[in-house]
Amino acid sequence: MAQTPEQRRRNAKFVKEQEARRGKSETEIKKRTKDVAKSPISPMWLGVLGFIVFGGLVFEVFSRLFLGGR
Repeated sequence: MAQTPEQRRRNAKFVKEQEARRGKSETEIKKRTKDVAKSPISPMWLGVLGFIVFGGLVFEVFSRLFLGGR
């Protein structure tokens, strides 16, 4: 069965990672993996959440100050 382009790409990535690990101790390998921490939420969603929270806060302050808190 022939490989798909996606499988070839992933296999090449795996080989590259294995060659980079070759000859290094476990502590060196673990240090490298700890440094690459990815945020669990994307910057776009963080912006949307901030807009909702702080936009609502700004709107509430504006309405209380200028509209008399109706």
